[in-house]
Amino acid sequence: MYCQFRLDIVFIIFLEYSLSNEGSNVEITEVKVKLLDAPMDKERLLAFCSITIDNSFVIRDLKIIQGVNGLFVAMPSRKIMVRCPYCGFKNHIRAKYCNECGKGIQSDKDKSTKIHADIAHPIHSECRDLIQNKVLEAYHAEKANPTPQTQTDHTDI
Repeated sequence: MYCQFRLDIVFIIFLEYSLSNEGSNVEITEVKVKLLDAPMDKERLLAFCSITIDNSFVIRDLKIIQGVNGLFVAMPSRKIMVRCPYCGFKNHIRAKYCNECGKGIQSDKDKSTKIHADIAHPIHSECRDLIQNKVLEAYHAEKANPTPQTQTDHTDI
């Protein structure tokens, strides 16, 4: 986890530095899209993708989601966990009972509590727009002409 966190900081610094310096533009050199055969209706998840930046840095597990206002790209995220005070097992943040020992977990978290945290995300809107435009462009191209190796169902992911 520590290594992942450090890489995320390096990526954010790299990307923001590249976008903010005159003459130094970051380039998304590759976008791979994996369409879902049967999109999950409840989550509106349509595809997964990965991007390569300047042929040197890869970000995986970006999600293409059908939102209320159209398609958007969700950054990679992880579930927020809470440890059981009795056995130390990691449980979902909204869990009422420990999945390991079965004892009650007191939590002041309500239903509005965020259950996912971004692993990496753009800080400025220019960076978000760059990523989202490239990813959605690749998604539409893949959807119009799907290749056999990129199409999968959600059970394979």
